[in-house]
Amino acid sequence: MSKNKILVVDDEKLISWSLAASLKKDGYEVDTAASGSEALQKFETFKPDLVMLDICLPDVNGLELLKRFKAANEDLYVIMITAYANADSAVQALQDGAEDYFGKPFNLEAVKHVVERAFEKRRLKKEVDYFRNELRRKSDQEKMVGNSPKMIEVFKMIKICADADAKTVLITGESGTGKELVAKAIHYHSARADAPFIEVNCASIPENLLENELFGHEKGAYTDASRRQKGVFELAEGGSVFLDEIGDMPYPMQAKILKATETKRFRRLGGQEDVEANVRIITATHQDLPKMVKEGKFRGDLFFRLNVMNICLPKLRERKEDIESLVQYFIESLNEEYGRSVTNASPETLEYLTRYDWPGNVRELRNCIERLMMLEQGKVLTPEFLSPEIRQCRLPVGESEAGGVISSDFAGEHIVLPSTGISLEELEKMLIQLALKKSGGNQSKAAKFLKTSRDTLRYRMKKFGLSDSGKEGEVEGMEAGAEGGNGGAAMASGGNGGSAVAGEGLRWV
Repeated sequence: MSKNKILVVDDEKLISWSLAASLKKDGYEVDTAASGSEALQKFETFKPDLVMLDICLPDVNGLELLKRFKAANEDLYVIMITAYANADSAVQALQDGAEDYFGKPFNLEAVKHVVERAFEKRRLKKEVDYFRNELRRKSDQEKMVGNSPKMIEVFKMIKICADADAKTVLITGESGTGKELVAKAIHYHSARADAPFIEVNCASIPENLLENELFGHEKGAYTDASRRQKGVFELAEGGSVFLDEIGDMPYPMQAKILKATETKRFRRLGGQEDVEANVRIITATHQDLPKMVKEGKFRGDLFFRLNVMNICLPKLRERKEDIESLVQYFIESLNEEYGRSVTNASPETLEYLTRYDWPGNVRELRNCIERLMMLEQGKVLTPEFLSPEIRQCRLPVGESEAGGVISSDFAGEHIVLPSTGISLEELEKMLIQLALKKSGGNQSKAAKFLKTSRDTLRYRMKKFGLSDSGKEGEVEGMEAGAEGGNGGAAMASGGNGGSAVAGEGLRWV
C-alpha cells in the first residue's frame, strides 16, 4: 500500500527538518522545499497529497502559491504555517482553499493531529465519491429502453420533472413496468444528483416502524431510544425520497406525509420542534389511487398533492415494438454479469416473446432472458428453454410464422401451412399415426380423434401400409423419417389436442 505524501515548504531549515522527521516516524513519505520555486518543482515531481506551506517565503507569497497549487489539484489538502499569524491572513487562506492554519511556534502533536484528520477526511471523500459514482453507474446500467410513442412520452415527462425540480412526482403503472427506474432517472438527471436518493418501500415496513424510519426520533422517544436518530427525510437533505408502494401506506401515516409535502417540515418521533425538509418526494404505486380515495382507503388531499406531476408507465403488452430492443439490452447487460458472449435471440424466439402478453411486464421479460442465458449453451438464444406458458402462445387466425395461411375452419387448433407446401397424402398418413399413438393403438379411439368411422380408418391404414396394431414403435419410426424428408413434418403431441410440428411441414401452434 502506497504511503501518503507530504511536502513541507518552509525557509527555516529547523522547522522543515523537525516536521519531516516527526511525520516520517508516523509512516508518511515526506519531502521538503525552502522556496516557492523549489516547491513548484517538487509539486510536479513529488506529487504530494498534502502540503504544509509557510506564508512568508523568500521569493513568493505563500497565499499566491496556495492558489497555484489548488488550481493544479483541487483535491490537494494545504495547511498554512507562518510566524506572522493574523486574522486577515488566516481568513484569506481558508477562503482560498486551505484546510487549516497554524502560527509559529506550534505544538508538534497538534500539527500531527490535524494532518491525520486531513487524511481521514480525504479518505472519506474518496469513499463517498466512489459510492456516488457506483450509484450513477448502476443508474446508467439500469437505463430505460424503448422507442415506442408511449415510452417517448415517458422520457419527455422525466426530463420535465428533472429540469423543473418538481417537488412531488407520482409514478403509476403495473408491477414490473419500471417505476423505480423512472424515480432514479428523475433524481440523477436533475440538479439534486449529487445529493442522496433514498428509497422506502411502504409495504415492507410495519406501521409502528414507518414513522420512525421516515422522520427519526429524539432521545427518550421510546424505551430503546438512547440517542437522537435521523430519519430518511433528514438523511436525504437536498436530494430525493422515493416512497414506493405509497398506496400501502397506513391511513394515519398519510396525514404526516401530507404535512411534509405541503410545508416541507416534519417532526421527529418524540420531538417538540419542526425540522425543515429540503427534499423532492417521488411516490409510486401499482394501485388505483382515485378508486382508493372513493373507497376511503387513501386520503384525497394527499392524492391531489402528490399528483401534481404524474407519470403513467405503459404495460409491456401495450408497447410490444420495444421487446426486441429490451431483449438485446438484457443480453448485453447479462453478458457482463455472467461472463457470457451471447449475441442475440433467434427470430423464432423473438416471435414467441412478442406474442406473449407479459403480465409481469419488463421485470418478467428480464427474468425470462436471464433464464435463457443460464440454460442456453450457444451464442444465440433459441426457443428450447422458453417456459411452457410462453411456448403455448398461439398465433391469431390469419397469421403464420412461416408466411403460410391458417385455415379459419381450424381456428381452435391454429394450423399453419408452410410456404413450401406439403403432400396431402403424407399429411393424412401422419395424422393417422399420431391418432394411433395418442390412443395407444386403440382404433376406435383413434377414429374418434379423427372424426371418422373405424372402418374408414382401417381402410386408410391398409392404404398407407400401416399395421392394425398401431404400435408406437412404427409411429415413432415414421415421425423420425418425416424429420429428414423434404417437405416432411415431425409432429409431437401438444396440449388441448393440438400439435407442434418442426421442420418445413405442417405446423400446429
